[in-house]
Amino acid sequence: MKAIVTVMLKPGVLDPQGRAIGHALEGLGFDGVGEVRAGKIIELDLAETDAAAAKTAAEEMARRLLANTVIESFKVEVV
Repeated sequence: MKAIVTVMLKPGVLDPQGRAIGHALEGLGFDGVGEVRAGKIIELDLAETDAAAAKTAAEEMARRLLANTVIESFKVEVV
């Protein structure tokens, strides 16, 4: 079973990478782009066959390793 973990900085946390991307987009002539936030997507291939158990396992992985829960939030989707 596959789990997709999306990790983003929490609102209010400065995002220098997002700001740099936004600035570069402006430099390339893409007008009208507002705030840009950068994050990461982690795809996990789990041996678990039960969707609820796979989601619980992926959430625990995110809490313990994949996301810094002080400054980042995460979302888990099982596909």
